[in-house]
Amino acid sequence: MAILRSQEGAALITALMLTMLSLVIALALLTMITTGTQVSSSQKRYRSSLTAAQGGVELLTRELMPRLLKGDPLTTLANDYSLIDLKVPQSDCLSQKLEQPKGEWSSCSAAQASSDPGEAPDISFRLSGLPSENGFSVTTKILDTVPGNSDRSGNDLLELGDSVTSKDEAIHPQHVPAMYNISVQGVREEEGTREKARLSVLYAF
Repeated sequence: MAILRSQEGAALITALMLTMLSLVIALALLTMITTGTQVSSSQKRYRSSLTAAQGGVELLTRELMPRLLKGDPLTTLANDYSLIDLKVPQSDCLSQKLEQPKGEWSSCSAAQASSDPGEAPDISFRLSGLPSENGFSVTTKILDTVPGNSDRSGNDLLELGDSVTSKDEAIHPQHVPAMYNISVQGVREEEGTREKARLSVLYAF
C-alpha cells in the first residue's frame, strides 16, 4: 500500500491562516479606534450638557427663584427672559412647592411630583450653543421643600428706634430660611442625543 506524503497545498493553507490573522488584527484595531471615537464624542457631549446644567443652576438660583419667591407675575418673568424661551407653567402645583412641604402638594400630578426634571418641569428654558451647533434645553424641578420664615415682601422694613442711649427692647425672631431641593437637567437639543447632565441643588431663601 502506497502512503501519500505529498505536502502540496501546505503553503496555501499557511498563507490563508496568516491572511485571516491579519484581518482579525485589522478588524480589532478598527473596532478600538471606532469605539474610542464614540466614547470621546459621548464625553464631549456630556461635558457640554454639564456646562449647560451648571449655567442653568446659576440663572435659577441668582435670578429666577428670588423673583418667584417674591411673587413676581409669571407673565412678567416670561417676558423678561423671552430671549431664552423661559417657560413657567401657571399652576397651583408650583405655588404649593414654593410655600408648602412635599406632603401637602395636593395640586401636583404624579409627573409634577416625580424626581425626573425632564418630566413636567416647573421651569424650563433654552441656552444657545455655538452658531454651528444646536442649543441646550435646561429643565428644573423642585423635589422637596422645607418652609421657613423668610420675608418675601421685598420691602426693607425698618424697626422703630429711640436715641442711641436707649436700650434695644425689640424682639428679633430667629431667621429660619426656607430650603428647596431642586433638580436641574441639561441636554443638547439634538435628535438621538442620550447624554444628559443632572445636578442636585440645595437652595436656601
